[in-house]
Amino acid sequence: MKFGSFPLDEAKGGVAVHSIRREKLILKKGTRIGDAEIAALREAGIGEVVVALLEPGDIGEDEAAQALSEAAAGANVSVERAFTGRSNLYAKAAGVLVVDDARIRAVNAVDESITFATLPAFSAVQAGQMIATAKIIPFAAPEAAFRRTHAAAGDATLVRVAPFAIRKVAMISTRLPGLAEKIIDKTVKITKERLAPAGAALVSEDRVPHERDALDAAIRNALASGAELVLVFGASAIADRRDVIPAAIEAAGGRIEHFGMPVDPGNLMLVGEASGVPVLGAPGCARSPKENGFDWILMRLLAKLPVSRDDITAMGVGGLLMEIVTRPQPRAEVAPLPANRIAAIVLAAGRATRMQGTNKLLEPLDGKPLVRHAVEAALASRAAPVIVVTGHDAAAVRTALEGLDIAFTHNPDFAEGLSTSLKAGVRALPADVSGALICLGDMPRISASLLDRMIETFDPGRGALIVAPVRGGERGNPVLWARRFFPDLLALDGDTGARKLTAAYSEGVAEIEAPNDGIFFDIDTPEALDGARRKTG
Repeated sequence: MKFGSFPLDEAKGGVAVHSIRREKLILKKGTRIGDAEIAALREAGIGEVVVALLEPGDIGEDEAAQALSEAAAGANVSVERAFTGRSNLYAKAAGVLVVDDARIRAVNAVDESITFATLPAFSAVQAGQMIATAKIIPFAAPEAAFRRTHAAAGDATLVRVAPFAIRKVAMISTRLPGLAEKIIDKTVKITKERLAPAGAALVSEDRVPHERDALDAAIRNALASGAELVLVFGASAIADRRDVIPAAIEAAGGRIEHFGMPVDPGNLMLVGEASGVPVLGAPGCARSPKENGFDWILMRLLAKLPVSRDDITAMGVGGLLMEIVTRPQPRAEVAPLPANRIAAIVLAAGRATRMQGTNKLLEPLDGKPLVRHAVEAALASRAAPVIVVTGHDAAAVRTALEGLDIAFTHNPDFAEGLSTSLKAGVRALPADVSGALICLGDMPRISASLLDRMIETFDPGRGALIVAPVRGGERGNPVLWARRFFPDLLALDGDTGARKLTAAYSEGVAEIEAPNDGIFFDIDTPEALDGARRKTG
């Protein structure tokens, strides 16, 4: 292939390397230079142009990319028509991506002009999702190199999608004193959500004591129900091949393929089978929706791909997925912090757009401004310091809180949403606090005793990094956050609080039962304020 700047007559048949714009002329990169293009260039006063000219023995970029993609595509893979030297491959069905790693390496090693890229091997994919791309880097590839590429690929396809095939899944949870039923309920919900993209569903859900015989019977019942896969969530993590879960699998006539995996989180995974049906002993992190080693094994099994000991031990490279939120992170805190040095942030910056022109925080309730209730509760608790975030009507809010031993910080961006006030409060925190209570200024029924119970429950060493009050199984406000989550809080945007973070870090959430519905009671409308006054009038 010739490449360079050529006089217009010599550039005919070439491909424009750069876009050209001059007066009325717009010539896009990749345009084939013909008589019309030459005439337009001359009219614009351009005498030469940078082009790529194919020579005998060259294959055009689109032709080469198309041919490589079609040769690479296997079962359940479609090929997009090549354009500008690129041809993308897409999954035709939901499933797991299977790649021929060795052959793809060989293809990419032939010539720098020819490349083939894929998603990570064994990625779970959905129909229509892009899974690979063939890209010819220059405007043409040498024919000789392209032949070597085909030789490197061999007769086998480079990528295919193994469709999800298992539909019936049984779930068994073991119980021990201290494991709340709501934890199991949440695990069931998360598991159903994990299975849904694969078209699988729970055909049975059983809860039994954390004992070998009880679990053995539950596994046998699951197999008898026609389950194609059995998931076991232990009340206690598997500690040894002789522990309750592996012992029960063997008692049910099964065997253990492998215990443990070099993926973190997910180390304490157990893979076994009974009567030809896969049985997974789930690690504790599988109770969280965040990706972990359990997902890697589960998706393969749902596509009926074998998972051997060698497959599992090969997962170590790339197996460090993330920091585990409940694990101590000494590098995140240079010096030890007092375990229960907790501050309180009271958000009092909003415009109260539904209050028909009045600032609800300044409205009287029980003889004092609404905002003063929340601030006085924080002051009466063990939290210190108490920081009030102002925004709308800042001077009036300060006046309403006169005489109280509090610190103020102003949020000039309050109109952009709740997250801006939250971030202003976090930025104002002293460097030596280990956590912060995030309180809302329009919640007058929060008591100091509730805040103190939340502070007492906060225990990072035992994994209680976020403390939330609940009533009737539903979480309310305020919420206590460990310092390690401050960067996450500072990354929030828009008119949203931190609720999505509690879902993302569910393994670090400790819940306490609230004595009343005050954790849900906020005042957003004149009607709500009138109702609150009637109840106390």
